[in-house]
Amino acid sequence: MKEQRFFYTPAPEAGQLPADEAQHAMRVLRLQMGDDIYLMDGQGTFYRAVISAADNHHCHYRIEEALPQQPEWQGSIHLAVAPTKNMDRMEWLAEKATEIGMDCLSLLDCRFSERRIVKAERLDKILIAAMKQSHKAWKPVFEEMMPFTRFIARADLPAQRFIAHCYEGEKPFLLDVLSAQTPALVLIGPEGDFSIDEVRAAEAAGFRSVSLGTSRLRTETAALAAVHLMRLANRRLIERLKD
Repeated sequence: MKEQRFFYTPAPEAGQLPADEAQHAMRVLRLQMGDDIYLMDGQGTFYRAVISAADNHHCHYRIEEALPQQPEWQGSIHLAVAPTKNMDRMEWLAEKATEIGMDCLSLLDCRFSERRIVKAERLDKILIAAMKQSHKAWKPVFEEMMPFTRFIARADLPAQRFIAHCYEGEKPFLLDVLSAQTPALVLIGPEGDFSIDEVRAAEAAGFRSVSLGTSRLRTETAALAAVHLMRLANRRLIERLKD
């Protein structure tokens, strides 16, 4: 089977790949006029196209067919996390969560946060690369850093929202309380965890405290586990509906 080469272009109707994608196609992959390529707009549609003109810095194409994709689940998987001090771990999380299946990534500025500045452009490029690698039709929405108290007060948050933390108390396992096929949001704190006041404020704002298991997890591990559990809840329902 011929390899499908995917390129991200948020405006496929323009007929020309963005500069970085064009250079990758022409200088790295050494594609030529007449070669088939596949485009993704990050909004749910793939396109089969043919290179119509190109040089080392430009790649023009002709769209042959639009291929709308069907979402695997209804609703959305939303992760809100305080960035780690080591940015490599945050980039790893963004990549792997996109590959597993995540619809929105928000960054939180919490009381015990050790990183309050993030290069948003760099992280967004990682989301795009992971989307291409895993052949996802939708690019995760990326929301830049926001103070914790402002985030939990937002009016557009889903009704199904959770906060994972290490404090004692009644905390059901996330997978046991998730409702599949509906929007879900999970908050993951910094390496020093949320403050107790932040947990109480979140609960007062309608967030339910949950557990991600018996192990004490690093921030990026907990965040990836939360995405996986939200993805698994939706997958279980899909399999049941097939039976």
